Order: sequence, then C-alpha cells, then structure tokens
Amino acid sequence: MVNRRFLAAAALTAAAAFALELRRQRPGERLEGQVALITGGSRGLGFLVARELAREGCRVAICARDEAGLARARVRLEADGAEVLTVACDIADRSQVENLVRQVSGRFGQLDIVVNNAGIIQVGPAPTMTLDDFKGAMGVIFWGPVYLTLAALPGMVGRRYGRIVNITSVGGKVALPQSLPYTCAKFALVGFSEGLRTELGRYGIKVTTVVPWFTRTGSHVNASFKEPAARLYPFFALAASLPGLAMRPEAVARRIVLATRRGEAEVTLGLWGNLLTRTWGLAPGLMADAFGLINRLLPGDPAAGTGAKRGYEIEARSSSALIRLARRFGQATAQQLLEYPAS
Repeated sequence: MVNRRFLAAAALTAAAAFALELRRQRPGERLEGQVALITGGSRGLGFLVARELAREGCRVAICARDEAGLARARVRLEADGAEVLTVACDIADRSQVENLVRQVSGRFGQLDIVVNNAGIIQVGPAPTMTLDDFKGAMGVIFWGPVYLTLAALPGMVGRRYGRIVNITSVGGKVALPQSLPYTCAKFALVGFSEGLRTELGRYGIKVTTVVPWFTRTGSHVNASFKEPAARLYPFFALAASLPGLAMRPEAVARRIVLATRRGEAEVTLGLWGNLLTRTWGLAPGLMADAFGLINRLLPGDPAAGTGAKRGYEIEARSSSALIRLARRFGQATAQQLLEYPAS
C-alpha cells in the first residue's frame, strides 16, 4: 500500500512538473496591434522593453520626466519602425498620470498593456536618509504604478482584457543593505502586484510581477549616492556592469515581453537573483543577520550628511582604477541605452 501511494504521488508530481514545463514553453498570444504604455521608457530597460514590444507589432507610448530624453528615445524607436507617442510625465503626480492615460487613449483609442518600469534608487546608510528620500522612492516606485493602474483599469475592465507588468527588483524580495527607501518601495510594489494578480483575473486582466537581478543597462550612472556611500560607487558600478554577474539587457527585455505574452504570474530573472531570493525565503532571519554583518563593513558615518551625488557625477570626478574598469565594461551600453543625460 505504501509503495502504491508513493508511486501515485511520484506520478502526480511528475505529471504536474510536465504540465508546468509545457506551460512555461508556450509562446503565448500575439501582441500585434495592441497599445503598450511603458513608464521610464526613455532609457535603460524601459527603452529596451518599448523596442521589443514595438517589434512585436505594438503601438507604444513611453513616458518620463525628461523631455530631451524622450525626444532621443523617440528618434531611436521610430528609426526601428515603431509607432511612438512620447509624453512628459512625473508618475508620482496623480493628475499627470491621469492626463497621460487620456493622451494615450486619445491617440490610439485604447490601452492594452501597462509596463510599470520607472524607478529611482538612493544608496547610503539609513541615518543619512531623509523623509523626502522615502517619499521620493515611494512616489515613483509604488504610488506611480498605483495611480497608473487605477487610471487604466476602467478601460481594461470594460474590454475584459489587459496586461499589467510590474518591474520590481530582487530588492523587493530581499532587504539589501544601504538602499532602505528603494527596498521599502519595491517591497510595496511586489505586494501590490501580487494582490492585483489575485483580484483582476476575473476581468480578463493578467498581472505579471518581474523580479530582475542586476542588468547591464548602465542605470548605475543615474543612481543617487549619499556622501559616505559614494565610496561604494566603483563596486556598485562593477556589479551592474560585469558579464556573468549582471544580466544582458536585451535578453531581459525579451524575457519580459515573453512573460507579457504568456500572462505569467511572476518571473525572477538571473541565476544570482533566483539563488538569493530563494535562500532568503528559506532562511530570512539568517540572511538578514548575514546582510547585517556585510553592512558593518560598508561606509556608515551619518556625520557625512545627507547630500548625494549621481553616479555620472562621481565618475566625472574620480580617477579610480575600479571605475575605469567598470566604464570599460559598461559605458558603451549606458550610452547606447541613453542613460547619460542628454546634455
């Protein structure tokens, strides 16, 4: 009897694994003719996702705060044959987001896919973070997706169709040292995204949570570093630039679009990201204490103040050999993906 039960359980497990593999391999539905809106689409990963969606046949709208950056991105996307609408928008401002959705719907007649990608990151020890740092991170990373989702939902519910893709982070699953406002906002976005998935399926809307590891987009040049943490920039830049440690951005963008087509629930990207999030899930207390030990080795002097510099500003003022090495691996990609300021 025991053997029969064991064999039956093994057979059911194997069948479930086979079914999951078949589901994972399915190509998903065609996106041709659909309208996709990507926040933070003027550079980096957002720009690549917009390009991939356009190659799928989508009409795309991208938004960002910087009009010059949007203009550069539009030229590049249109050169690839994309039909593009660009809208300057601060997604932390609800009225601007509602106007954004009206403009997209007015231009294209509908909105089928929302990719919440925009983000900011501040690096530094907790005592140097201000209330405005937390408000800024929550505004862009959490409230922006909430505002945009709520603005887009009536049209999606009315058509009984929609795709909402939330680009979170390993930092939304694991409390990384010296990035507390970012971590708080990404954790909130993961919860919002997972909750939306359970709520919106009844209306034909599929929500995908994307959890990426470091990606070689060059986004580190736009990260903000508090004065004591500026010494970390060379290591941060290397981690975001080295092949084998950071992921290829084009592959990440393609995987995000594939998850969108399939309507997958959650995708954790990268070997290191999967390893870290799974280990944290198994032993959160142990991992938190281990990260606490790591944090003791990092700069942590709160007397250095709350001033901050962008990565590209640190690069311009430093002759560090590590920064030169990081630039060797990452500068060309950062320039190609429009990460450096338009000026």
